[in-house]
Amino acid sequence: MELGWLLWGTAVLLLLHVLMELSPTVNFALRIGFYCLLCLVSSALAAAACLLVNGGRTVKNMRIIRAVVRTFKYFFGLRFEVKGLENFKVEGPAIIVSNHQSVLDMMGLMEVLPDNCVQVGKKELMYMGSVGLIIYLGGVIFINRKSTSSAKMVMSEVAKTMVAENVKVWVYPEGTRNCTGDLLPFKKGAFHLAVQAQVPVIPVVYSSFTSFYNPKTKLFTSGKIKVEVLPPIETKGLTSDDVSELTDKCFSTMRETLFRLSGRPS
Repeated sequence: MELGWLLWGTAVLLLLHVLMELSPTVNFALRIGFYCLLCLVSSALAAAACLLVNGGRTVKNMRIIRAVVRTFKYFFGLRFEVKGLENFKVEGPAIIVSNHQSVLDMMGLMEVLPDNCVQVGKKELMYMGSVGLIIYLGGVIFINRKSTSSAKMVMSEVAKTMVAENVKVWVYPEGTRNCTGDLLPFKKGAFHLAVQAQVPVIPVVYSSFTSFYNPKTKLFTSGKIKVEVLPPIETKGLTSDDVSELTDKCFSTMRETLFRLSGRPS
């Protein structure tokens, strides 16, 4: 009986392997499915560890989450080449902004995430089972993107908390995922926050995923991701009148870096 199950299991695995080799769609679906399953299972395990070690919701839990997520790259054959980590070593709090490409961004985030850093995310993430639980425990700040007034109130509170608790805040200024190999126009919330709190903006740029990951063409293979942490942009002395210029400056710098890292002409 056991031999029969073993033979059937082996046959199924061989069939899946053949289908993955023959069909990009099957390969993409299986890899994404495995990624989602890995996120759910590891989140449940990490949540238990966070509760045992730190007792509840705190940015300290990000250390545990970071250690767990950093193992994911080995399952998918992804390699990271990181430069500029020294630019995170600024005195006091800061706003970190980066490009946002896909569901795989979490791996890139945890590869470079500094200590005492929380993310800003959409409120809907709270309802994603064990994934929602673990990001809640990690101190992620949730905003309601459908309510402008609510988002502004949250960001105002974030500014106060950031300075009082000396934490860095990670924001995706594009506002949504964008796997085109370019940047979407930046929303100004993160830059208003930086000016309000008078803290530096630290841009982080990830090279384009399009050479190994593209949902439209069902591409998902192994690959290398280049990451560059750029020098901080100071905001001391700036006012709300300077936010547009600050946003444009950051966008131009990050876009130029994205093209360079991706080997694409600017």
